[in-house]
Amino acid sequence: MLILPNELLKKIEKPDLILVDSRSYKDYLEGHIPGAVNLDFFYYHWSDTSKDGVKAFEKQMEHLLSFLGVTNDKTVVFYDEVSGMSASRGVWTLMYFSHPNTFMLDGGFKKWKSLGFVIETKTNGFNPEKFSGKINKDVFAGYEYVNKKIGKIKLLDARSKDEYDGVTIRAARKGHIPTAINIDWILNVNDDGTMKSNEDLAKMYNFSKDDEIVTYCQGGYRAANSFVALKILGFKNVKVYLGSWGEWGNRLDLPIELSET
Repeated sequence: MLILPNELLKKIEKPDLILVDSRSYKDYLEGHIPGAVNLDFFYYHWSDTSKDGVKAFEKQMEHLLSFLGVTNDKTVVFYDEVSGMSASRGVWTLMYFSHPNTFMLDGGFKKWKSLGFVIETKTNGFNPEKFSGKINKDVFAGYEYVNKKIGKIKLLDARSKDEYDGVTIRAARKGHIPTAINIDWILNVNDDGTMKSNEDLAKMYNFSKDDEIVTYCQGGYRAANSFVALKILGFKNVKVYLGSWGEWGNRLDLPIELSET
C-alpha cells in the first residue's frame, strides 16, 4: 500500500500511472512531482451514511474517479505533504471500489523534496475515462452498522485526545463513540513524513488479528490513515466509518461517551 520515492521515480513516465497530488491547489502550484494532477480530497467530505447518503457518495466518487481517468489497468499513486490524511483517503476510496493497484507515496512531497528529486510547477490536465468499480463493503462502515456493533468490535478513534475527551468540540455533541479507544493518527507518522516502521506500529496497535476494527475521526480522513496503517500490519477485517464524528456527534439518536476526568 506504500510506494517509496525511488520506486515512484522509476515509474514516473509510464503511461499506466496516474499520480495524484492530494494537497491544496496552492501547494500544488508552488511545486509538485512531475506529471502529477491535483485533486484535494478535502473538498469531498461526506457525513451521511444513510442508505441514500451512501448511494450519493458512490455516485460522486464514480464521477470523480472518471474525471481522474482511473481504469482497472492503471496504477494510481496518491501523495500528500507527508504520509498523510488526504492521500490515505484516496487509497481507501479506491479500495472501496476494489481497484487492484493503488498506493500512497511514503513520506509524501516532503520526503521527495528532501531526496533532491526533481519537481515542477506547470499544471497537468486530466485524461478522463469511464470509471466503474465493484463496491467492497468490507472496508466501509455506516452509522447503523457501528451502532449495532458497539461492544462487539474494536472502535478506533483517530482524533486528538482533546477531541476524544470532549475538550475540543466539533459537532453538536462532544465526546466519543462508546467503547472507542483513542490512538491519534499523527502517531503513525515519523518526523520525516514517512510511516512508522511495522514494529513501531504493531506496538501501538496491539490488537488481535481476529479483531474486527472500525476506525473513525471527524470526517474519515485521519481514520483512513489509521486504516492504511492497520492494513500494512496485516489486519484483514478493518473498516472506515465514513461519516465519523461529523455524523455521529450531530445525530442526537446515537449514544456517546465522555472520558472520566
